Amino acid sequence: MDKLGVSTLLLRLVLGISFLIHGIVKFKGGIANTVGWFDSIGILGFFAYAVATLELVGGIALILGIGTRIFSALFVLLMVGAIVKVKFALGFLGTPEMAGYELDLAFLVIALFLAINGSKFLSIDEAFFK
Repeated sequence: MDKLGVSTLLLRLVLGISFLIHGIVKFKGGIANTVGWFDSIGILGFFAYAVATLELVGGIALILGIGTRIFSALFVLLMVGAIVKVKFALGFLGTPEMAGYELDLAFLVIALFLAINGSKFLSIDEAFFK
């Protein structure tokens, strides 16, 4: 068993599960709330649908190992946007009201690693596209 393959699989699964849960919460909590929040911070509300869909679909794709590099690259862009637009002003640890960018930065780095290296171990991509 390849240690790097297993380690990369763990990163892929954790990132996939994390984004999947974030996507579910956005839809389950009422996407209109997320749209309103996007509007309130100066981002077109339409992007709330795009972000929630990316988190949901991309999370599932990472868990299954489908398009890992592509979805990870999209998550890198998403995390850069979240850090720059929302979280950076709050600082690394944030405030009592809102978290800082520490988790977003960790997600960004994991996604960047996966975008560069991929994750073939136990992936659908590897099974079908050897």
